[in-house]
Amino acid sequence: MVILFNKPFGVLSQFTPEAGHRALNEFGFPTGVYAAGRLDHDSEGALLLTDEGWLIKKLLDPKYEHPRTYLAQVDGQITQEAVNQLKKGVNIKGYHTKPCQAQMVEPPEKLWEREPPIRYRANIPTSWVRLTLIEGKNRQVRHMTAAVGFPTLRLIRVQIGSISLGELKPGEWRIINERVI
Repeated sequence: MVILFNKPFGVLSQFTPEAGHRALNEFGFPTGVYAAGRLDHDSEGALLLTDEGWLIKKLLDPKYEHPRTYLAQVDGQITQEAVNQLKKGVNIKGYHTKPCQAQMVEPPEKLWEREPPIRYRANIPTSWVRLTLIEGKNRQVRHMTAAVGFPTLRLIRVQIGSISLGELKPGEWRIINERVI
């Protein structure tokens, strides 16, 4: 069984609450499923859960380079130069990231409100960038956007492989039948 979950902001990618953060235990998942990957508590969006150990191993093994797509709201008006740097890969914490797909995008039209909302500063705009990575270092998107001068304010994973978040609202999940990888 494979489940696609829209992980809300502030929820850990584990079943045990910790340090005052909510966890997966409160969303009514079938017994025996585990998260196949992670999203930080301050990130939102697509998280896969499964009871298939081989799938978890394959999704976590970097040699398979399965794509993950994110929408990042960044501090400031991102430039084409910064996007080009992201595409080529950037140095973060002594590591050069692999090339990725990156493009400036308009703010998503059908996006849920985040609770709590991101900080608002009248004199500094925000903008959005869509990134598709084939690797998953810890807090990689946040480190990448910061490295090119545009810190991430909000991060939403919208797709894993060919599985898209679609219309799932935060806290909702569905069993998927599509091939994951």
